[in-house]
Amino acid sequence: MLAYAGAVVATKDTAVPELDGRNLHLVKKALAIAVLTIQRSPEEPCRSDSDMKDMKGLLNEMIESDVQLEYYARAAQIAVTGKPD
Repeated sequence: MLAYAGAVVATKDTAVPELDGRNLHLVKKALAIAVLTIQRSPEEPCRSDSDMKDMKGLLNEMIESDVQLEYYARAAQIAVTGKPD
């Protein structure tokens, strides 16, 4: 790994983990939390609507059903607000 301007950059030798099972669950949940967090932030020039749009698209490709979408939306709601509804 290389450090670049405070970020960590992967080298070509770094293996990307398989996105299945628990790893896939964590990625879906993280995307749902990120989308909700961006949605709840003030609409200012610094809000990243393009990232939010891309995250929603990626999440939609990963979600298998409306039931699963509801699950991750609720999990994100609890993570961001601390309340189920």
